[in-house]
Amino acid sequence: MLEGLARFSFRHKWLMFLIWILILAGTVVLSITEGGKLSNNFSLPGTETQKTVDILEEKMPARAGDSGQIVFKTTGDIEAVRERMEAGFAAAEEASGEYLVGIVSPYSPQGAASQIARVGASAGKIAYAEMQFDRLAVQLPLELSDEIEEAVKEAAKPGDDLTIEFGGPPFQELAPTIGINEIIGIIAAVFILLISFGSVLAMGLPIFTALFSVGIGFMSLTLLARYMDVVTFAPLVSAMIGLGVGIDYALFIVTRYRQNLNQGMDVEAAVVKAMSTAGRAVVFAGITVIISLMGMFLMELSFINGLAVGAGISVLVTMLASITLLPALMSLVGRRIDSLSVHFKRKGKPAKPPEAGFWYRWSRYIQRHPIVAAVLCLAVLGALAAPAFSIRLGNQDAGNGPKELTSRRAYDLLTEAFGPGTNGPLLVAASFDSAESLPRLQQLAGDLAADPGVAAVSPVIPNDPENPTAAVIQVFSKFAPQDERTDDLVRHLREELIAPAAGDGLVIHAGGAAAIGVDLTDKLTERLPYFFGGVILLSFLLLMAAFRSVLVPLKAAIMNIIAIGSAFGVLVAVFQWGWWPAESIGVDRTGPIAAFSPMLLFAILFGLSMDYEVFLLSRIKEEHDNGKPNAEAVADGLAGTARVITAAAAIMVTVFFSFVLGDDPNAKLVGLGLAAAVLIDATLVRMVLVPATMELLGEANWYLPRWLDKILPNISIEGEDHPGALPPTAGDFDNGDSAAVAAGSGDRNYRTVEARPQAAFPRHPAYQSAAAPGSSGITPRSDRERSPSELDHLLRDLPFKAGIGDVRSNLEQVAEATYLHFRSGDGDGQVVDVSRVSGYLALEQRMGRISKTAHPDHAAQLLIGALAAHGLAPNGHDPQDDNYAKATVKIVLEGIGKD
Repeated sequence: MLEGLARFSFRHKWLMFLIWILILAGTVVLSITEGGKLSNNFSLPGTETQKTVDILEEKMPARAGDSGQIVFKTTGDIEAVRERMEAGFAAAEEASGEYLVGIVSPYSPQGAASQIARVGASAGKIAYAEMQFDRLAVQLPLELSDEIEEAVKEAAKPGDDLTIEFGGPPFQELAPTIGINEIIGIIAAVFILLISFGSVLAMGLPIFTALFSVGIGFMSLTLLARYMDVVTFAPLVSAMIGLGVGIDYALFIVTRYRQNLNQGMDVEAAVVKAMSTAGRAVVFAGITVIISLMGMFLMELSFINGLAVGAGISVLVTMLASITLLPALMSLVGRRIDSLSVHFKRKGKPAKPPEAGFWYRWSRYIQRHPIVAAVLCLAVLGALAAPAFSIRLGNQDAGNGPKELTSRRAYDLLTEAFGPGTNGPLLVAASFDSAESLPRLQQLAGDLAADPGVAAVSPVIPNDPENPTAAVIQVFSKFAPQDERTDDLVRHLREELIAPAAGDGLVIHAGGAAAIGVDLTDKLTERLPYFFGGVILLSFLLLMAAFRSVLVPLKAAIMNIIAIGSAFGVLVAVFQWGWWPAESIGVDRTGPIAAFSPMLLFAILFGLSMDYEVFLLSRIKEEHDNGKPNAEAVADGLAGTARVITAAAAIMVTVFFSFVLGDDPNAKLVGLGLAAAVLIDATLVRMVLVPATMELLGEANWYLPRWLDKILPNISIEGEDHPGALPPTAGDFDNGDSAAVAAGSGDRNYRTVEARPQAAFPRHPAYQSAAAPGSSGITPRSDRERSPSELDHLLRDLPFKAGIGDVRSNLEQVAEATYLHFRSGDGDGQVVDVSRVSGYLALEQRMGRISKTAHPDHAAQLLIGALAAHGLAPNGHDPQDDNYAKATVKIVLEGIGKD
């Protein structure tokens, strides 16, 4: 299918360009006219936080929304700025409109008791007004916070004597955006591609494809938000993944395309072959990434589902662009792909042999020292992963934001004057049927205030003083909302004080900013084993079907987990412990690792690491199926893919790390986690640990029980370059006598082919006796009762003759044995065309390179080399002998009606 799609895209490039332009334009228009709004609606069904919200929404809707603070500091006394600040509060009320429930001023009797600093150096100098909104911050208009800030500052006129900041969820920047740092990352990726390709045009193809597909994926998120909850940081995640995989996928395909051109292929053949090899690997890798992302549905949280689908759409669009838009671009560029070269090479300078390359020498070094390489690599990975055992998950607060944000400065002022717990109180909500429950709530408030971990407790606030049916109590911890001691306090108060106070018609739950991190962490941790297990199992099965091995996918899963664990070790060291380079990237305050990060990073990283696994192992398997022993296949596979994997990893690391340089703390964490994991995976794991362990395991790498081989589907990643692929079909030679039909048999890929008429080989009696009268084709067996390996042993015992004139006879013997081996049970078989022999025997993809464009001498050498590799070359003849090669290819081409 990919070959046909590639040909269509190549031959109808302008139509393909039009299709993608219409898709982009349509997505933009629909996102503007029909798109929904991103949100941070973190619904946590079944948790204490959600039950608290439910009570407030039902009985105290005015308290169900978020609150914000207008924090101010004076150089003198707050009474000196009273007139200015009250004018500012009035302006804030007017700017807030219908969304504001009310403002509690520090100058009011209600606010004076708790909203003015009374102790320390801040006494009488720092105060705040509490703004209560009727809905959550994510449900407020995006521009509302800016309008309030401007109105307050215009009315209060802050200056040298008065500083005004704004805190709380309504004033936090909810949606991290792509800025100059990310653009710098893309520019850096451009330079890496220039160095790798040495051509401006070659560099431009991956960049253009990635940016085009990312644009579509980005716009699709607002459309998705109309039907699902899509969190505000979903565009950031989508952009990260889209840019990373978009550039990588196009890089692998364009690299293979250039290699095909250098081998003398015409442009269309080079494009088709690139898509049938690297393109297949891209599709397989993309599907693996999407499966990993969709695994987040196992978390059973609506806001995570939207994130998973949004990221999956980004990968899907990128993958589709790589196999449709990119071939059209390559058709447009053609052989000019190496134009605008940036490499300065001396004319006439001979190319270096493969043995002179660094990666060739490196692969042989790993080959010679696999135990040392594996042990040292595991030691380094273990050291990197060690901090991950101390990981503490939680919810980061405004104190982790950059100091350039007003929410961070307000956080610091509140911490200075009232203690860190002021920034995230525990909200205790109670529902009851009778006012007789109020004394019990007041007793609870007293018990809460007496706890040593509590800094302050608000009075009991009923929903209706005359006929109360619900009430709230605010509890302020002595510690910051993200502090581990606050988590312990929340659990302690819930279990020891709040739960025992409930009963007899009094329902009490505790939520709020101090508790959401606890509940989110518990909820995610509860589901993580199902998520991890599901993703690993499905990926294992896919790899096992693709590589026909048990140990290869098992080893891949283990090593991916090791790489991800090492990345989490880096995150703990930087964000939780404050180790280098924390300050260098703007992390001036340590805290917990965001509770959602294990799920998100695992989904992304497990999928992305599979990309490199597929690209490396597909080449190793290709070399192994070519007849090379495991040791040589591993070394050559590494040498053949290391350069492009390194370049791809460098691009991903650059793009991901650019997000670390932004302001949003979550973007920093995700960006550093992805960059570290890709760097570790593409260097230590993929370039050292994988080849070392495969060398140590030897031929056991490719072990697959026969019973399992029968039930597993056959997934081909390598396409026509895979040794299981047939030689050119009759259609390739335009002789009109035969055509290929898809089928499968044995341990490798086989096809059903219509053979030439029996008259093509009339002198061989075996054909006459075995063929069914009037039949025109042979159907290989598909019940897997016989395997190519069994056939190989059979063929080695054939009585081959040594003379050049006996080549046809030798090939006919092979054809007869192949037919008898694969003939159907009812005897309805037919003659096997000699030109198809190597396909049935899986005599390497070398035979598949014989085409109407191949040089006859070269084609013959490839054929005889393939026969020799299987012990089928006539004794006494050198496969490299030109005369023998020419004679052989002449007979083969005559057999298919080609001059």
